[in-house]
Amino acid sequence: MIYQEVHRLKNMGFSNSKIAKKLNISRNRVIDYLNMTPDAFADFMASLQNRTKKLDPYQSEILTWLKEHPDVTSAQIYDWLQDKFDIQSVAENTVRNYVNHLRAHYHIPKVAAHRIYGAVDELPPGQQIQVDFGEIIVDTSSGGRQKLYVAGFILSHSRFKYVEWLDRPFRTSDLIRIQENAFHYFGGMTEEIVYDQDRLLAVSENAGDLILTESFTKYHQFRRFKVALCRKSDPESKGKIEQVIKYVKNNFAKHRIFDNLNTWQQDALKWLKRTGNYKVHHNIKKRPFEVHALEKQHLQTVSGNYHFENISSTNITRMIHKDNVIRFEGNRYSVPLGTYRSGNENIAHVSVTDGKLRISLHPTGDPIAIHTVSDVKGQVITDPGHRHRSQTKRDHLVAQVFEILDDTELADGLIQTLQTHYPRHMIDQLKIVLQSAKQHPHYINDAVKELNRLGLTSANDLRDIAISLAIQDGKHRAKQPVINEKYKDMTAPARHPDIYLKVLQGGK
Repeated sequence: MIYQEVHRLKNMGFSNSKIAKKLNISRNRVIDYLNMTPDAFADFMASLQNRTKKLDPYQSEILTWLKEHPDVTSAQIYDWLQDKFDIQSVAENTVRNYVNHLRAHYHIPKVAAHRIYGAVDELPPGQQIQVDFGEIIVDTSSGGRQKLYVAGFILSHSRFKYVEWLDRPFRTSDLIRIQENAFHYFGGMTEEIVYDQDRLLAVSENAGDLILTESFTKYHQFRRFKVALCRKSDPESKGKIEQVIKYVKNNFAKHRIFDNLNTWQQDALKWLKRTGNYKVHHNIKKRPFEVHALEKQHLQTVSGNYHFENISSTNITRMIHKDNVIRFEGNRYSVPLGTYRSGNENIAHVSVTDGKLRISLHPTGDPIAIHTVSDVKGQVITDPGHRHRSQTKRDHLVAQVFEILDDTELADGLIQTLQTHYPRHMIDQLKIVLQSAKQHPHYINDAVKELNRLGLTSANDLRDIAISLAIQDGKHRAKQPVINEKYKDMTAPARHPDIYLKVLQGGK
């Protein structure tokens, strides 16, 4: 029991701070326990059992939330209580203590969640808006799952936020429309707008010289704000908006049941007013809506309405993936093999007309692929012609094989054998044939004949046969006599046969 442990550690000479750290309790609690007699502590514990708490009427509801979502935060529960029961008289700290009490009493540990904050310089009012996008999968009222997409906007000075949701991926026209809604919500626009490197508005950075999409170029020329794109893997340049997206997903959307998009968006606006723009911001230590009231005076007036008919029908861009497909509205559509180039930007321009998806490499270029848009999600729509590999390299190797073999019929038979048994590795097989012919040119034809006689099918076998024939031929070939250059001009003396007869007869 903590009371006895506090006194035991104190008797051992531990300081109050050391005891608090060791037992993971507050220093004030340590002091209170040390000042209590055992009888006073018993009375204190008894009073806790009988004392009612402000949130006891909502205990069953909070317990249900904790059991269904163990990772839910006390801040999110505080927002849900305000949303569902319109609780105004309870402080957030009270909710936090009550939630911690229920977790300890009912043994519902919290799943640790760590947030990463980007260090971003504070900016003057009216200078910058940051924009980013996110997505989340939520449960639906019908028992299914729905993927939702969110666009978030934040005034960098006041941290005043605006969000808008869609049930499909964003397009350039969506970004323009939602940004106009954000200007209306903020009461004006800033000098600069910072975007993530998103293909909705930019085709390429071009070493700092932005190349914007056709539709966004027209919109940018109309509104005349400064565009800044964040560098890849550079959260410091847009840390504020990244935290907004996480905040919206974790505090508003997480564990919320989706019914329809209109209700979801209206609930999001209520959440902004109640929580997102009302709670004291952890960095500026002020409520965003209060700071926004002052920053609003520094925003530029948004005059006139943007005519959305200026938006081109060819404003959609998509990444070309390594497997030579693009993703569009929940499906994958093929492009010709070789379209993806390693190290390039691999951007495709997409337009939809009369149910046909046209994919081009340039906004005004001819389409490299045309597909019928599928209503079913999760499909791979492939044009068989896109999967036909170029035969140029293979044909070149085949032609070389015909050149090195004397017999055309023999060469044709070898090619057919390799194609039958190694269709996926044909080029590698042909390379081995050519390498063998280069190393053993005098034996390659006989090696092919021996390969056919033995019923073998691999170019590796052909190479081994050619090596074997060369070795055998070397063993049977007579070695040429070697003449020592030192004695090549010397001749042996001639002797008469009688000398040998005399020696054989013996005697003196």
